[in-house]
Amino acid sequence: MTTAALQTVLTVPRRFRGPEGVANGGWIAGTMAETLNGGRSAVEVTLHAPTPLETELRLEHVANTASLSHGEELLVEAIPVAEDLEGPGFVPFNDAARAEAGFAGLQAHPFAECFACGLREPGDGLRIFPGPVAGTDLVAAGWRVPFTVAGEDGVPASIIGAVLDCITGWAHFGPGESALLGRLAVQIHGQVHPGGRYSVVARPTGRDGRKMFGQSAIYEVDGTLVAAGRATWIAPR
Repeated sequence: MTTAALQTVLTVPRRFRGPEGVANGGWIAGTMAETLNGGRSAVEVTLHAPTPLETELRLEHVANTASLSHGEELLVEAIPVAEDLEGPGFVPFNDAARAEAGFAGLQAHPFAECFACGLREPGDGLRIFPGPVAGTDLVAAGWRVPFTVAGEDGVPASIIGAVLDCITGWAHFGPGESALLGRLAVQIHGQVHPGGRYSVVARPTGRDGRKMFGQSAIYEVDGTLVAAGRATWIAPR
């Protein structure tokens, strides 16, 4: 007996770009997590190829997996993982906001138009600018959630995925350095509220050749873990 596939069409608006011309990987990861289980348990999303913008894509859900394709090309696939993702450590909001002054992207930014960490207008992009937290191996930023990213049911998993994404890269990058997201696991523990203030924190967790690893989290002002991520980045040759 075969399980029927559920198919829908997904089109990524240009607003949610990462590198110019392609979708933000975290936004895609959050979208795929929402497709599987709402992101409430951990979902690991692998990015096989860049996802184009303003293009009709096939989102397919079969049993406990989901995939995103453009024609015959597999772009993304998502699977559940049987674990709880941990955060890298809480940083109070005011300390996280102060860390933004050290954001390497303010000196040289390889993807200045990125929805999550780019230098876009407030309310259009998320403007998450992680900088080093003194005396630790953490980077952090204060996230003041714009109302422009909320839907009828609050802030969606796609936005939370975007927040968890780029900061894991900036845990490694210096000014002008870059890599591409290869894999992001996402787990959402609670709601993010528009207008709220949250600490976004990441830590580098290792490197293997061109691969860089990191973990990230969103925390409420009292330190409650709202969402966690685990990322693999691939540096250019």
